Amino acid sequence: MLKNRCLILGATILFLVSCSDETIVYQDTFAEDISIENNEAVLQQSISITNAGALDIFDDISTNRSAFKTTLEEQAGDYPITQIAQINPPVHQGSILTSTHVFVAEDYAYVSYNTVGETYLGAVDIIRISNPINPRLTSRLFYVNADINSVRYDDGYVYIAGGVDAEISNLATENSFVARIRVKKDKFYDIDEITYGFQVGQNATDLVIDGDKVLVSSGAEGVLATYDKTTLTKISEQPFSDLRSVAKNGSQLAVLDAVTGVSIFDQNNQPILQIPITTDLGIASKKSLDFKNNRIVVPEAYRGAGVYNASTGNLLEYIDIPTNPILENPGDKTTNAVGFNEDVILMANGGAGLCLSEELPDGSFGVVGILELEGSMNYLATKGDFIIAASGKEGVQIIKFNRPNAELVDRCKDLPEYEGSEKLIVLPREIRAYSGSKNFNNINISGALLLCGSWTVRNTVNVTDRAIFEMQGMMTVGRNNRRSNVVVEENAILRIEGELTIYGDLILKNGATLEFLGDNNKVNIFGNVEKEDDVTVTGTFEDIRGKF
Repeated sequence: MLKNRCLILGATILFLVSCSDETIVYQDTFAEDISIENNEAVLQQSISITNAGALDIFDDISTNRSAFKTTLEEQAGDYPITQIAQINPPVHQGSILTSTHVFVAEDYAYVSYNTVGETYLGAVDIIRISNPINPRLTSRLFYVNADINSVRYDDGYVYIAGGVDAEISNLATENSFVARIRVKKDKFYDIDEITYGFQVGQNATDLVIDGDKVLVSSGAEGVLATYDKTTLTKISEQPFSDLRSVAKNGSQLAVLDAVTGVSIFDQNNQPILQIPITTDLGIASKKSLDFKNNRIVVPEAYRGAGVYNASTGNLLEYIDIPTNPILENPGDKTTNAVGFNEDVILMANGGAGLCLSEELPDGSFGVVGILELEGSMNYLATKGDFIIAASGKEGVQIIKFNRPNAELVDRCKDLPEYEGSEKLIVLPREIRAYSGSKNFNNINISGALLLCGSWTVRNTVNVTDRAIFEMQGMMTVGRNNRRSNVVVEENAILRIEGELTIYGDLILKNGATLEFLGDNNKVNIFGNVEKEDDVTVTGTFEDIRGKF
């Protein structure tokens, strides 16, 4: 939620620059209300893997499919998704901050925070996600008297948007602010040289980088302001009633006004389309747009996501908010943000969780389900294989799609894709081989099975006496708060070519064989390796946690 009143931004003035439209830009020396934490030992205490592992995707409990779940055999899911880690939110003098916005650029995620209630307190995190096995919180910046509502990274600088109480600040001429903060590699530095710009509106709500310009939206009685990216000198501004979001799609710019709806502008900032939105978006609540090709998706609070034609403004469909069977909070069932990733759309639905829908052959979207995550989902960013979800006081969830890469797809192309039960059972004397990407409940092998692709298994994998299980690609078994084992029974064979992660134990019984093929194997075991007599382990592999 965005505050109706504004936040305090204290600083010591280094110099003032008068700009067009009476804008003032500030560069401050060291300010007591800003601090940086770059100590890795301290920062790593915020990373939690308690809930890491293979995620279930829950059906909407209001659908017929869910109602007949006890009588129909569940099929293996098409999305082998894992939670990598959780970044716990900053805490300052007993106040827990709330994650508000995420921006992903290359190997890093940038996260902004504010504080619910009357206290103004904000922060910005830099998280390195280049190694999915080991994400790192590399730097954290605190604003003692500021809420931060939006964050972007561009060319060595982090840009943030928030608010300032102009009535009690010696610096601010207006209530909304934008700031430019230098970073070196993956850390904040030079807080005495932060550059600020101010604009009207109760609170700055969002920002985008557009070439050599920064565009900032501000809420009630605010504007869409355009700044020079380097100096934050204001170039122009356009009044709006209550801006909540701004988004770019090539040469198009879209803004969401809670009163009038979506306005789309061309590359010269000339209006080309107005899409009326009649849904009540709530008071001071952030809503974040997204584009895909010629469609624009609008988070419309209790109505879910509205999908519109970006050329005509016509409503194409509503994607309803599915009912979460375990996390449902009727008081906080509201779509706050949307994000496209290839052929899926993700919706941050507040207390109703994070929903995944997929594009159907006719171009519409069908709900797949709700990801097994905790927290109220305020915002999400998704790029490549990653989903970074801001989940309020639960902090930031780092989630991975685990799609097979092109090389793995080519290697598996001669095998049929798996289509069948989420409980994969291979009977004695059966020989089966599959390609694909699936989310299983459990696997039990009494014959021979080859899986080539990307797989998650929420519960146990059991290779019975004298059976053979070969896995090429990636597999994750279990979850750290619900551990599951991989059991290789007497004289059975487990053959791995790729990456195996087990949130549980690897149990090798009498005469069992574990073989690694090739030179690029990784094993990441969160439990223990238990070996009985006459166990054989051969081949080359990286033991991530030193369990062998």
